[in-house]
Amino acid sequence: MSSAPPTPHPGQTHGLVRQFGLLQATALNMSNMIGIGPFITIPLLMTALGGPQALLGWLVALVIVIADGLIWSELGAAMPGSGGTYQYLREGFGREKLGRLMAFLFIWQFILSGPLEIASGYIGFAQYARYFWPEMPRTWVVALAMAVGVVNIALLYRRIDSVGRLTVTLWVGTLLTTLAVIVSGALFFQSSVAFDFPPGAFNFSIGFLLGLGGAARVGIYDYLGYYNICYIGDEVREPGYVIPRSIIFSVFAVALIYIAINLSIIGVVSWREFVPASANPKSDFIVSVFMERLYGTSVASVFTLLVLWTAFGSVFALLLGYSRIPYAAALDGTFFPVFGRLHPTQHFPHVALLTVGVLAMIGSTLSLGIVIDALVTMRILVQFIGQMAALVLLRRQQPDLPRPFRVWLYPVPLVVALFGWLFLFATTDPFVILFGLALLAAGGVAFLVWSKQTRRWPFAVA
Repeated sequence: MSSAPPTPHPGQTHGLVRQFGLLQATALNMSNMIGIGPFITIPLLMTALGGPQALLGWLVALVIVIADGLIWSELGAAMPGSGGTYQYLREGFGREKLGRLMAFLFIWQFILSGPLEIASGYIGFAQYARYFWPEMPRTWVVALAMAVGVVNIALLYRRIDSVGRLTVTLWVGTLLTTLAVIVSGALFFQSSVAFDFPPGAFNFSIGFLLGLGGAARVGIYDYLGYYNICYIGDEVREPGYVIPRSIIFSVFAVALIYIAINLSIIGVVSWREFVPASANPKSDFIVSVFMERLYGTSVASVFTLLVLWTAFGSVFALLLGYSRIPYAAALDGTFFPVFGRLHPTQHFPHVALLTVGVLAMIGSTLSLGIVIDALVTMRILVQFIGQMAALVLLRRQQPDLPRPFRVWLYPVPLVVALFGWLFLFATTDPFVILFGLALLAAGGVAFLVWSKQTRRWPFAVA
C-alpha cells in the first residue's frame, strides 16, 4: 500500500523532500568513496610506479582532495540545491552569460564522466564475481555488470526517505567489509613484504613523474564521492550545517581507512604477485586472494560476497547523486525540459535517473583503466578548476551571500588544489588529453549553435 508523500520542510524547493541528515549524508559520501575503489585499484596503483612507492601517488591525491573538499564545503553550504557543480558554475560566472556556457560544458562532459564513474563500480563488481568463476567469459562479465545496473536503477526508483534508510544499510555493510580487511591485515602484517621496494624506486626522472601522476589519478578515483551530498542539496536537512561536516568527516575518515587497507593488503600479498595488473588475472579480485591466503577458500568466498555488497553500495550512492544533475540543469532551462520531471507519486527525477543509469550500463563494457583515466581527466578543467574560479568570483561579486562555512586558510587550499589538478592533467596519456579537449571543443560549438537558435547569450537580441 502506498503512503502519502512526506510534508516538505521549510525552505523546500521543486517538490523535493529534505530528509537527509548528517548521518545519512556522511553515509552517502563514504559509501561512494570507499565502495569498490580500494579493492579494485590497488593493482593499478602499484603498476603505475612498479612497487609500493606508488603509495606516494595516493598521498598526493589525499592532499588534493583535502584542499578541494574545503572548496566544495563552502559552495555546498552557501548554495544547497540539486546539481552541485552545475549551479556553482552558473552563479559564479553569471547566470545569463558566461555562467551559461560553463554550466552547459559541465553537463556536456558529465553526460560521459558521470556514468563512467558508476560504470567503474559495475566493472569492479563483475571482476570480483570472477573469484567464484575465474574462467568466466568476457561476454558474461559484461552481462553481469549490466545486470547490476538494472538492479541499481530499480532500487532507486522510489521516494527519497526510503532511499536514505537503504543508504545507511549499505554503508554499514561497507564499514564491516573494510574493518575485516584492516583487522586481518594488522594481525598478519609483514613489513618486509609491504616495503619491498624495487631497485631505484625513488630515482627522480620524467618517467617517475608520469608514474606518480598515474598513481595519483588512481588515488583521486578512490576518493571521488567526498562531495556527493552536494548533488542532492535540495534533499538535505540544515544544509549549511550538514553539507560541510559530512564532506570533512568523510575525507578524514576515509583517509585513515585507506591507509589501513593499502598497508593491510600489501603487507600480506606481495605486490610482485599482481604487478603488472594486466598480466595477472588474480589482480581482478586481489582482496579475495588476500583473505584466501589468511583464512582459506571458504572465508574468502564469504568475504567476496561482502565486497560485492560494498561495490553495490558505492554505485547506489553514485547513481542517486548523479541523477540529480541533469534534473537541476533542466529546471534552470539549460538542459532538455524532460529531465526536470518528477515522478508523479514518489517525487524523484525519474527521467534523469533512467538516463544516467542506462549510460552507466553502456560504459561498463569498457576496461577499468580507460574508464578511470577518462573520467578523472574530463572533470579537471571544467568541474574542479572551474569551481575554484567560481568560488573566487562569488566572494568578489556576492560578498553578502550567506556562507555558513568558509574555506580554511583561504586562498592557500585553492592554490594547492590548482597545482594538484594541473599536475594530474599534464601527466595523463596524450590521447586521453586530446579526447577531453576535443569533447569540450565540441561542447563549445554545440552551445553556440543552440544559443544562436534560441537567441540567447552571446546572440541575444537587445
